[in-house]
Amino acid sequence: MYTTSPEGSVWLGSPVPEIAAVLVAALASRTEIMWGPARLRMRGFTVDVGAPVVDGPVELETATPVVVKHEGRYLLPGEPHYVARLQHNLAHKADILGLPAPSGLRVLEAGPRRRFTVRGAPRIGARVRVGMEADARFVDALRSWGLGLDTVQGFGWIR
Repeated sequence: MYTTSPEGSVWLGSPVPEIAAVLVAALASRTEIMWGPARLRMRGFTVDVGAPVVDGPVELETATPVVVKHEGRYLLPGEPHYVARLQHNLAHKADILGLPAPSGLRVLEAGPRRRFTVRGAPRIGARVRVGMEADARFVDALRSWGLGLDTVQGFGWIR
């Protein structure tokens, strides 16, 4: 996130602790950051860490849009098949990890439609806050992996 005022802020991050640690180490030794042609003065930084999770009900909110598709079409929260396709994605991730699939998935809140172009192809989604019953190990994995599709491109990043 960045603004154009002299009192703006830049948010950098990664859901992967090892990557975040490198960012923290790099920022700690800086007084300025070059952001394209702009020279940004560092006045400090903070580190946000997710709260510990236990098995059971959990709410997750994304910082970036969640990408979900059905039959080649991007879906948005509230559209038919959205929850079913997101649940399928979560069950697939749980299966890969050898963990129990979450249940009771529901969308509690959704942001506006967002469209991005990645490598010349569109990606359409919306930020969401979801609730579900999940194994704590699976929730920890999701914090690194993300919700939905195209997470390697930065979509579905959980706060």
